[in-house]
Amino acid sequence: MANAPAAASALDVLEHLSSHAEPLPAAAVARDLGLPRSSVYHLLTVLVSRGYVTHYADDRRYGLGQAAYELGSAYQRQAPLARLARSAVRRLVDRSARNAHLATLDGRDVIYLLEERAPGQPTLVTDVGVRLPAHLTASGLALLAALPAAQVRALYPDRASFTRRHEAGPRSLTELRSLLARTRAEGFAREDDTVTPGLSSVAVAVTDRSRRPVAAIAVTVRAQDATAEHLLCLVDAVRAAAAEIARRVSPPRSDPSRPRRP
Repeated sequence: MANAPAAASALDVLEHLSSHAEPLPAAAVARDLGLPRSSVYHLLTVLVSRGYVTHYADDRRYGLGQAAYELGSAYQRQAPLARLARSAVRRLVDRSARNAHLATLDGRDVIYLLEERAPGQPTLVTDVGVRLPAHLTASGLALLAALPAAQVRALYPDRASFTRRHEAGPRSLTELRSLLARTRAEGFAREDDTVTPGLSSVAVAVTDRSRRPVAAIAVTVRAQDATAEHLLCLVDAVRAAAAEIARRVSPPRSDPSRPRRP
């Protein structure tokens, strides 16, 4: 990083803009990052010319541009998340002797990116590529619990949003909020019999440096094995796997002297 300060600063600007829901004035970017205003204006000019930043001249603010979106879309097409997480998911299966899976959020659904099965465990519906309603799954609840309340509200505007399976699962935003509050308080999500009768799952969200959820990792057990003590042991293993994946997906900054984003 020390040999490319301009590149590092440009990435800091992009990351800072991406962490805010609304465009920002250049002066605020300079202040928050601890950079000279002249440098920030120069960086923004270059980023605007390349399409990574959009300048809203009337508001005197800057936000992410089309090129940044296209770069993110290319990242998704390359599907690196599954590759980065695969070894951690396999170690989780070895440690827990239970089926494990990795999922990401797409609207109100979760999409399963990985599934590793342990010997002698039941077959699951959470195969790679399968979509399930997020509010019915442990992985989905873990991801939803890490989102801002306004985003959850936008995803579930009415009762028609709440698909049910086996006559189970939350039926309203109020019930969902209660589940998400419990998930945040306990530090993990749990579902029992909602996806498949007789099976229970626990899940933990994988977050990036900005604490945004990028995926969730979960293990599934037979309901008769889901004692409180056993589930707590499983949760510890799932948390360790989630932390490992988070380090791979979003490595810590190599230069601790750089200003942190608020």
